[in-house]
Amino acid sequence: QVFLCVTSTLNMAVFRGRFVLEDLVGEMKKQSPALNFGPLQPDGQIAVQGSFAALRVLREFLLVKAKSLSEEDEREGKSHQRPRRKLQEHRGATEVRNSTGDAHREKHVVVLDTDIYHYMRCFYPKAFQAKDVVISGVTDGDITTVCIGSAGGKADAAHGLRAKKTIENCSVEFQKILRKERLCFKGHSRGEKQRYSRLCARLKPRYPAVLIIPYDTHVDVVGTSADVFEFTEEVKK
Repeated sequence: QVFLCVTSTLNMAVFRGRFVLEDLVGEMKKQSPALNFGPLQPDGQIAVQGSFAALRVLREFLLVKAKSLSEEDEREGKSHQRPRRKLQEHRGATEVRNSTGDAHREKHVVVLDTDIYHYMRCFYPKAFQAKDVVISGVTDGDITTVCIGSAGGKADAAHGLRAKKTIENCSVEFQKILRKERLCFKGHSRGEKQRYSRLCARLKPRYPAVLIIPYDTHVDVVGTSADVFEFTEEVKK
């Protein structure tokens, strides 16, 4: 498996009442022809699949739409506290939040493939370490949302933005070189599964750049194409 695309679920309910969601989805498809869109669900959710780069373009498009709603509320003289809370809640669900916050805190969000996130955490942990910045990850299946929070000062805000760029650039480079192979336990006894796990542990020192992610039903092996191929071939032998 090569990391060429990712699937993300967007919650479009935040736009309901201001846009006809079907028309907005049609506009999204025109804006991002490289993405594949699933059917729009009654609750406003829609699955979108494509490259991280294409999803970032779609995210920026939706941010502009969300910003226009907030500005329209202000022009109408309405209290913008409730819409702001609603936008913040839904942006977390739609994975399109970027550089949001109040006068005291600025936040950034980066959406990563979960396997790449784990690989970066293991082999490039400094990408998630920055001065005066708090970085946390929330995993939901194949997607991990990395939240980057900083204090309100200009210097701290710059640190948060710099951390975001570092994570994004690092993930793009790993997408180019990483591959994942899955060793399934289907049909194997408990003892056979344990032997698989022990064998992977014994082989690991010979492949220091390979990440082994164990699950109850399988083991995922993540690394360069050459390392993953050699590792899995030895396990199969």
